[in-house]
Amino acid sequence: MKGIILAGGTGSRLYPITIAVVKQLLPIYDKPLIYYPFCTLLEAGVTEFLIICTKKDKPSYEKLFGDGETLGVSISYTVQDKPNGISEAFILGEHFIGKDSVWLILGDNIFLGDNLAKTLETVKENNKGGTVFSYKVKDPERYGVIEFTKDNKVISIEEKPEHPKSNYAQTGLYYFNNKVIDIAKNQKPSNRGELEITDVSNFYLKEGTLRVVNLPLGTTWLDTGTYNSLYDAGDFVRVIQERQGTLLGAPELIAYKKGLIDKQQLLKLGENMKKTEYGQYLIRTSKE
Repeated sequence: MKGIILAGGTGSRLYPITIAVVKQLLPIYDKPLIYYPFCTLLEAGVTEFLIICTKKDKPSYEKLFGDGETLGVSISYTVQDKPNGISEAFILGEHFIGKDSVWLILGDNIFLGDNLAKTLETVKENNKGGTVFSYKVKDPERYGVIEFTKDNKVISIEEKPEHPKSNYAQTGLYYFNNKVIDIAKNQKPSNRGELEITDVSNFYLKEGTLRVVNLPLGTTWLDTGTYNSLYDAGDFVRVIQERQGTLLGAPELIAYKKGLIDKQQLLKLGENMKKTEYGQYLIRTSKE
């Protein structure tokens, strides 16, 4: 299964901390932010990854992930010259997608929850055209807002509306069939000058093939677009890990759980970081 992580942009809303370091490589407690969306796609069954980033940041991502072999997956990279909108990911990734369906996740979105993996694994079986995920928020005007009828049928999805019609946001996680490439190619930029992902969702909605999945109870969605949300995300991960004695957003563990790597490889990855609690956790797990 194929998945794209959109990790470009300038991160200008987080200056000065993103002047020298791209946002997706900032730490969320004990690991880089991009580990979390990477793990979400791993949980969904993705084994072929495309990371879309700026030319300046590409070497940093390559240093972090390499070609994915150590995790039992394949990772390739392509450059987005400037942020022209989320939908451009499907145009830039056309060769990577080929004739397949594809997952897309934003590189600054964090999804955590015990029931999330099971939900994601069922998406491919039930997808007719496109699948998006909804989450109830208190500030829907910051997102694409999903409007429902009284019997929970989707009416519309509106991008950053001044007067939101519900409190349900479209999250930064999507699954589309191969038609999405042509849909993106035929899009016109919005008033913001971007190819809006909301327009893609609405195409599938009008076609009658869009499925909106409410994220299961107990799932946390964190959008790390502000200083406070970055801090809150790191604190959330720290508290959960310390209380439960586990690691959240660790691709090595998910790769091991899914049989992509064996105990020996997990031990080797842990040994590379044995001076950290992160590395020690991997080592302990490999010996259980």
